[in-house]
Amino acid sequence: MQSDTALIRLTDCPYSGNIRLTSPLLTEDTHACPRGSADSSSVSRRRLRVCHECDLLLALPPLKTGEKADCPRCNHTLVRRQANAAERSLALAIATLIMLGLSLSFPFLGFSLQGFGNGIELSETVSSLLSFNQSLVALIILLTVLILPLLYLTALSWLCVGIIRGQPLPKSPLLARMLNYVTPWMMADVFVIGTLVSMIKIVGMAEVELGLSFWTVCGYALLLLFTSQSVDRDWLWQALDSTPMAPTGGLLGQAAAPQGLTGCNTCGLVNPITAGGRCERCDEPLHPYQGVNTQTTLALLGAAIVMFIPANVYPIMISTSLGSTEPSTILAGVLLFFQSGDWPIALVILIASIVVPVGKMLSLLWLCFVVQRQQQPMSRLTRNRLYRITEFIGRWSMVDVFVVAILVALIYSGDLISIAPGPAALAFTSVVILTMLAAMMFDPRSIWQPNPNTTDSSTAPSIQRPHSSAKEHL
Repeated sequence: MQSDTALIRLTDCPYSGNIRLTSPLLTEDTHACPRGSADSSSVSRRRLRVCHECDLLLALPPLKTGEKADCPRCNHTLVRRQANAAERSLALAIATLIMLGLSLSFPFLGFSLQGFGNGIELSETVSSLLSFNQSLVALIILLTVLILPLLYLTALSWLCVGIIRGQPLPKSPLLARMLNYVTPWMMADVFVIGTLVSMIKIVGMAEVELGLSFWTVCGYALLLLFTSQSVDRDWLWQALDSTPMAPTGGLLGQAAAPQGLTGCNTCGLVNPITAGGRCERCDEPLHPYQGVNTQTTLALLGAAIVMFIPANVYPIMISTSLGSTEPSTILAGVLLFFQSGDWPIALVILIASIVVPVGKMLSLLWLCFVVQRQQQPMSRLTRNRLYRITEFIGRWSMVDVFVVAILVALIYSGDLISIAPGPAALAFTSVVILTMLAAMMFDPRSIWQPNPNTTDSSTAPSIQRPHSSAKEHL
């Protein structure tokens, strides 16, 4: 039977729901899930996983290169297989490190105005803030743009070299654990957007000069994004240590916590729940679902709301032109762009600096409220999608912080023209960090808690197949 898209109902499969396969020809992988069994005894214990977003115990089907498997209930991507994963990630990591080295070696940006001008290197976007006693903001920029990506790329290269050799190098498990913590805080791509916004601000008053480092920074950010997306943590941990297996006796298609099981958030191994338990493979603390607990998220949101007030009341930067000083708040900067006709940039700053933080705080507050009250104003799947969007967009609010750092370093010609950071810079940076932490502390598994009054239908997992490569992976 040939079909571009096939929809098959596997009622006895651990993936209880519809499985959509996209392939020119259906193969035996259609029947990857054993029929006539609802427990895990008939599948390899190495294939068992617990969805991190809805706590469903599942068995992975055999996957080929380029395929992915999604949770049938919440559509969370469980695994995504890559061709030549170790070689691919190593090549990307090395290329990104080269771009980072070039970015630090050449001029970044420059400007000239009536015979005066200035040029900066990438590192000066951090050092200039130190001269204005903005050490915390400088440290955050240094970490998110340079230090954490450098650690990530170095650790990933170390891991890939060991896997290619067939013998993991020393400290590989520790470095693999570190990748999980570093990834959300790498913001080179956001820094590039901040650079573009800064350039448009400068163009209105001076001539902008692009250094070689500007182009390499763009390449560095793009390659870093590709590198992080090339890593399949599930495959990575299987390559490092495939010995540990899930316990026996679990019921597939059921919540893991009531069965005394939980999935490791770092390596994905299914572990039994024990007091103060740690993962048998990576030694990370386990976080089994223990009911709705939103206190940490609400506390962080409360702190973010408090800091959001000075972040918008006080000036985020102070401009000096011909001896005249003019403070500028975030909203004032947006209005200035609208008045000058640069409405696309005004919209970018408005969305990143006001709409996103406010929307994120309101979304998290609403999610905390509905899970506490066990109300169902919309389907669980819709609420889960709202949480994913909220978690994803938070980092983009750092655009305004990066704009301030670049302008402070670049626009400095004494009393003729200069820009200094305002007191709101630290407050707004705190809002971004606090809202990101609040989203991380929110447990999306609470969205899927049982409610006897309503039911939500399961949603199909999507396994997308390319037309090439028939190599099968675990």
